[in-house]
Amino acid sequence: MYPPFDELDDERLAEVVRHTQIEFFPAGTIILHQAAEPSAFLYIVRTGVVEAVDGDLVADVLGEGEFFGFVSLFTGLEPAFTLRAVEDTICYLVDQEIALEVMTTRRGLAFLAGSLRRREVSVLEGPEREAVDAWATQVAALVRRPPLVVPARSSIREAAELMARERVSSVLVRVDGQEDIGIVTDRDLRAKVVAAGRSPDTPTSDIMTTPVFSVSQETTAAEVLTLMYEKGIHHVPVVGDDGRPVGMVTDTDLMGLEQRSPFILKAELERALTIDEAVQTGGRLPEMFVSLVQAHVDPLDIAHAVAVTIDTLTTRLLDLAINDAGEPPCPWAWLALGSEARQEQGLATDQDNALVVECDEGEFIDVDPYFQRLATVVNDGIERAGIPRCRAGVVASNPEWRGTLDVWEERFWGWIREPARTGRAFVGIAFDYRRVTGPLDVDPVLDEVIRRSSEEDQFMRQLAKLAVEARPPVGLLKDAVVNRKGKSAPAFDVKQGGIAPITNLARVLAVESGVTENRTLRRLRAAAEAGYLERETLEGLEEAFDLLWQIRVERQTRAVEEGQVPDDSVRPEWLGPLTRQALRDAFQLIDGAQERLAAGLGLRR
Repeated sequence: MYPPFDELDDERLAEVVRHTQIEFFPAGTIILHQAAEPSAFLYIVRTGVVEAVDGDLVADVLGEGEFFGFVSLFTGLEPAFTLRAVEDTICYLVDQEIALEVMTTRRGLAFLAGSLRRREVSVLEGPEREAVDAWATQVAALVRRPPLVVPARSSIREAAELMARERVSSVLVRVDGQEDIGIVTDRDLRAKVVAAGRSPDTPTSDIMTTPVFSVSQETTAAEVLTLMYEKGIHHVPVVGDDGRPVGMVTDTDLMGLEQRSPFILKAELERALTIDEAVQTGGRLPEMFVSLVQAHVDPLDIAHAVAVTIDTLTTRLLDLAINDAGEPPCPWAWLALGSEARQEQGLATDQDNALVVECDEGEFIDVDPYFQRLATVVNDGIERAGIPRCRAGVVASNPEWRGTLDVWEERFWGWIREPARTGRAFVGIAFDYRRVTGPLDVDPVLDEVIRRSSEEDQFMRQLAKLAVEARPPVGLLKDAVVNRKGKSAPAFDVKQGGIAPITNLARVLAVESGVTENRTLRRLRAAAEAGYLERETLEGLEEAFDLLWQIRVERQTRAVEEGQVPDDSVRPEWLGPLTRQALRDAFQLIDGAQERLAAGLGLRR
């Protein structure tokens, strides 16, 4: 009834039946465990419903005739999700060998490619999930090294030794005086050398396949997989604009694409057994970031995914540190501050965090050494994973950013009621807080302070002053950025020159309207609903914020791909004409919003 079995002849179908088991799974049964042993079968739902889950999040629901377990089965990788029977379910379990034979027919491969393309992976946790088609990823993002190339006169032995030494399954063959290249794969070594009894000293050119089918760097993973299966090949060179090979992509690379999703990185962090393992896994954050950008995920959802990943790394490091140090002596909470609290993080970021404990002030001196050790382990681990400490020292291992809940409440009020002490570190970092983990519920106390701070006129003026004094550039002139004093520069900081001013505006409006929300766009929308922001300005700031973040993630992706340290410096020549015009409009809109805020509070700019 269902493809690809619907086109098998009776004899072939009978062969499949002989290699198939039938198994009943009562409702609630876990069929495959996420990140456990690879699947041993191709599972087909005969009756019932199966859901793919990550923790409490349902990523997919499968009904009659649908497949699961094939990515793990064909690649040997751990299952990307837990597969669980929602109701009493009967499945067909097809043996690996026969499943592979069926799926490598033209009909089977086309069906499998289509199924993979349709599969969507949820990037974010919580109610605002954004569906991502990982198969829209450009193959350039899958290339990890230049291809191996051997001369046509080299021997089969030399090619095989090179493949074994470099742990690859193919080499390209360059023929002198010819533009076309050939390819030799591990399958060729088995079928054309070992099985055929050829001498290992035979020239590589005798067994190579030529011409070689190749694809451009912009081709999507789904397109490559479909073409690969239609042509019956397993290795495809990826060529640059000049037609020269820049890398190789294999069917295994494509079938394992799901393993690079945020779900997988999050799951691997959660099951890390040691500090070193957690750090090493967290170091793969740039790879995840680039894969999401290549899949055209919304830039603010990428920023959210980065924050979720850092949260998970932080929580796992805390768990492992507590396992080593023993149970905490009192309730506690780990706070994310600044951009991580807002869940608006790129790769060019640092650590901003704090630690709150619940005990009497006299007891704090006794319990603080324990939390000092804990915080040091976490801050060191996150730094080793590639995220440096805040240069201003806003980290929990710094004694100034630890304290009892009463002390933190006093600190907040002190910063608010003594504006001279209200510096950028507090306004831009500490005022944006979020509890990441820990049993101590700090929100009622600190949120109440933030709500009441709008009554402090002097503080509000200080907060607004900081929001309007950092003005965006005037615009772009040819390949230069023009600032307010008429001076030009070859680049601008997309965070400080565009994103931060919107973030600062949103913070003032949120406090003014009594909103304790952290994320920038939610703050703006809440302020608009409360009548503190015009609808037209809201829509303009939303568009500007999204544009600036898109420019930021593309800049940082480019840096990763070029082996550079990601930053926020953008050159106008990197931008297309439409983006340049939109950026000019965004600068003007931000400046106008700042002007209106300043005028409303009687501030001079």
